[in-house]
Amino acid sequence: MSGQDTIDDTTSDYDRLETELVAQDRDASRVATADIDEATARRLVGDLVEDDVVTPIPDQRILVHEPSSKPFESITQLAVFHRGWQAATDVDVEDN
Repeated sequence: MSGQDTIDDTTSDYDRLETELVAQDRDASRVATADIDEATARRLVGDLVEDDVVTPIPDQRILVHEPSSKPFESITQLAVFHRGWQAATDVDVEDN
């Protein structure tokens, strides 16, 4: 390109904008799981126990996430896992 065409060419600007918008969309669709504190984890796991999604095994001191059959010793790990599992399940449902 020469002269005025070089100045008017906005292809690279458009490509940068497009890349930025795709990144923002991707970030917006992700579920934050790392920001779960102990109180939030206890509340979430308590709700999951009431809804029969999690089964406590008191004599082994573990919690079993029923839909995935995964055992957990930590309430926080279970809460983070469940949020991620739920986000993945929601994405699978949207894809179908």
